[in-house]
Amino acid sequence: MSDFNVKFRGVRGSFPVADKKFLKYGGNTSCVEVNVGSHVIILDAGTGIVGVGDELMESYIASSVDVQNRKPVYATVLLSHIHQDHLMGLTFFKPIHINSTKLMVFGPDSSETTLSQDLSNLVFGKSFPLDLGDIACTLDIQGLTDDVAILIKPNEKPVLVELSEAAQGQDDILITFYKSYVHPQNGVMIYKISYKGKTLVYATDKECYFGGDKKFVSFAKNCDLLIHDAQYTTEDYLSPHSPKQGYGHSTYDMAIEVMKQSSAKNLVFFHYDPSYDDIKLSRIGEHYMSSDKNIFMAYEGLEFDLI
Repeated sequence: MSDFNVKFRGVRGSFPVADKKFLKYGGNTSCVEVNVGSHVIILDAGTGIVGVGDELMESYIASSVDVQNRKPVYATVLLSHIHQDHLMGLTFFKPIHINSTKLMVFGPDSSETTLSQDLSNLVFGKSFPLDLGDIACTLDIQGLTDDVAILIKPNEKPVLVELSEAAQGQDDILITFYKSYVHPQNGVMIYKISYKGKTLVYATDKECYFGGDKKFVSFAKNCDLLIHDAQYTTEDYLSPHSPKQGYGHSTYDMAIEVMKQSSAKNLVFFHYDPSYDDIKLSRIGEHYMSSDKNIFMAYEGLEFDLI
């Protein structure tokens, strides 16, 4: 594996689907695994995170026959927002039920509650057999604001630093972000992971505008890989019978416009509508990918090596 590997684990939006018509692209909800600089970063905790946890558990068990000598799981989860499709896999991420696991979770606080309170209320407690405080692993949950960044130095845990003072060393991982308010109800975090001169931008549940979103374009400028929400075709987005404008999601054409304006090197369409089966998505892919070899349709198992 390269020093900056990106693997798609769940590419579906809204809710997971399990049917033979959805096998090619996959039915799990949002999750992208990033192995960068010997650190595991997981973008969103949709049902796709379950498979990440299973593989991390396999590595944990294989590291030693003696439980006391096994290599603990260390990982960081970046939540874009707290809608159900981006959280529903977290409680079934097996490493959180192991005492030696250390998991850091970052995401947006809301105006009324903290991220920790939101997770406790939404995915643990009444909706799961365990309360948040009963989880076995060491769980560190931190809310994010626009004036900070996440810095990961080699062999150290992630720390929050002032954005204006975020000095990135040659082997450091720098994660910057900002909150977009175009997604109901409380906006969505857009993330950028930078390492050794390469950048990944993750923009799920991001509704853009025809003509482009200038702030977002500036944030994504010259990135190596742009993962962009593309839940709807333009026809569905503008449907006179059931329009999707204001739902907080983009079209394929919007994503391409961002790619062009930001000069992103590669674009991956992401967060497909759950009604779009393999046949429809393949037709969409044929239409857009035939004219640009740097445009890709996300599917479970798709990988990119940025270094």
